[in-house]
Amino acid sequence: MKRNYLFVVLAAGVLSCGSGSKTDNTEKADVQDEGWIYLFDGTSTDGWRAYNGDKLPPQWTIDDEGALTFDTKKRLEEDWQGGKDIIYAAEEFDNFELYIEWKIPEGGNSGIFYHLKENEPGGPPEISPEYQLLDDLKWEEINNATLAEWQKTGADYAMYPADTTQKIVKPAGEWNTSKIIFTPEKVEHWLNGKKIVEFVPWSDDWYERKAAGKWKDSPKYGSFKTGYIGLQDHDSPLWFKNIKIRKL
Repeated sequence: MKRNYLFVVLAAGVLSCGSGSKTDNTEKADVQDEGWIYLFDGTSTDGWRAYNGDKLPPQWTIDDEGALTFDTKKRLEEDWQGGKDIIYAAEEFDNFELYIEWKIPEGGNSGIFYHLKENEPGGPPEISPEYQLLDDLKWEEINNATLAEWQKTGADYAMYPADTTQKIVKPAGEWNTSKIIFTPEKVEHWLNGKKIVEFVPWSDDWYERKAAGKWKDSPKYGSFKTGYIGLQDHDSPLWFKNIKIRKL
């Protein structure tokens, strides 16, 4: 009886140690098990560089809270030639689910690009579909201008507006979550847990919108079926964290 009791105690201790180890690595294990690849984890900008450049523009840094940030003040401090849009250049993606957390200041403006190619005429907006990021609540007041729905947060910019009945808009300075799911059969845009855009890429409707709208004179727009993930500089402070992707 004493020997059996000792065995049970030892076994319990081993299981307890194993459980603690698993808890310490839960997040990393979940990422691996679900196929997620971190593009930015709060500790390193490895893989990121300027669009059509060879290094990261100095305005893009990691702040004290582990966010990838665009610091507008640095534009006066650094001698940087070239654009400040950035791409994750370590790998191109075709079908994917992209998750990202972000926040912007009052009047802020940015975007998330995908299927982006370099060395093409017109730059990222005329090449790549864009998930629009904007301060919907204050941009019009600050800029004394009126926006169409296809120009506001969550829209497939200049193509498909967000569903305003599902859209949850947070004030400037608060963190948002966004998700893009891309397959040739369907594209989805999500914002703060709600699906707000759905469309079929390269469908008749897609081509009709392209031909009638902002991209009618941009022949390369949306034509690529694989490419880089990019973040847009629109000359306002920006913050991003927990950028991850999984292939579909």
